[in-house]
Amino acid sequence: MANFKGNELYIHGSGLKTGILLTNLGTPDEPTPPSLRTYLRQFLSDGRVIETPKAIWWFILNGIVLRTRPAKSAKAYQSVWTDDGSPLLLYTQKQKNLIKEQLEKKYPNLIFDIGMRYGNPSIAEGLNNLRNQNCDRIIVLPLYPQYCAATTGSTFDAVALELQQWRWVPSLRFIGSYYDQPLYIQALKNSIEEFWTKNDKPKKLLFSYHGIPKKYLDKGDPYHCFCRKTTRLVAESMNLPEGSYMTTFQSRFGPAEWLQPYTDKTIESLAKEGTDDIHVISPAFSSDCLETIEELNEENREIFMENGGKKFGYIPCLNDREDHILLLTSLLENELHGWV
Repeated sequence: MANFKGNELYIHGSGLKTGILLTNLGTPDEPTPPSLRTYLRQFLSDGRVIETPKAIWWFILNGIVLRTRPAKSAKAYQSVWTDDGSPLLLYTQKQKNLIKEQLEKKYPNLIFDIGMRYGNPSIAEGLNNLRNQNCDRIIVLPLYPQYCAATTGSTFDAVALELQQWRWVPSLRFIGSYYDQPLYIQALKNSIEEFWTKNDKPKKLLFSYHGIPKKYLDKGDPYHCFCRKTTRLVAESMNLPEGSYMTTFQSRFGPAEWLQPYTDKTIESLAKEGTDDIHVISPAFSSDCLETIEELNEENREIFMENGGKKFGYIPCLNDREDHILLLTSLLENELHGWV
């Protein structure tokens, strides 16, 4: 017999509310091998992330990956961990608080929470917090500008899986992407121009996006196209000359071919060919995290300098910038129409 979750706190006739859930990829609880093993097991068991047949992947994951990768990943996380914890989680909390501050001025009866696709606090926990505060309408905003099945699609899966267990399913609005939204493009432009006022223009600007296996593109995932369009719109808004910027893809995992050109290989080639002054920005990340702080600003900086580079600039993610909060608030306001 099915056993659905009811809202024991609901009182008939009480005022219903609208919930807003911000989601992101997630983070381990601690930068330690045991915590990374737990986190990576959940992350790499997601069929949206790894599309290898489950029976085969189970042996690879448990027999190889989870025996070797947690210790290496823990060291990387230790290099970016703050006294208050994970940078990604801290920025997501700040974003929630700043959005709440803006929207509460205009709209009553809004409840805000966050949820991580992997790790804590989970998407299920965030949704249940909203349910327990009498939210019968929920807006989910995954903080991924460019839709990808492995991120945005997986987030929808997690939301749907949790709602399948609810007796009273809420009205749901899900924001799938915002890669070409004018306020997003403007925020990226602002961040680049502000960085250039302090560091001068480089010889080359790299737009580095998180990669995915090329076979996902071949199967119809629109992510690659969305990344390219974001780069084009920013470049057009800044009147950047052809050849002064590039789109690249980072964070490969495993032996298969991923989206190219690869960020690390491109940075190495540029340095060897004499382009000794570059800046890198990562528009696919809404918050600075392991892949930006450690991989881009540390590992790739080292690659560049070791191969002849002289000046390497990393342009931070939009994080809790005022123009970023304006964008996110605007996206949510569009979805609130007709509800509040």
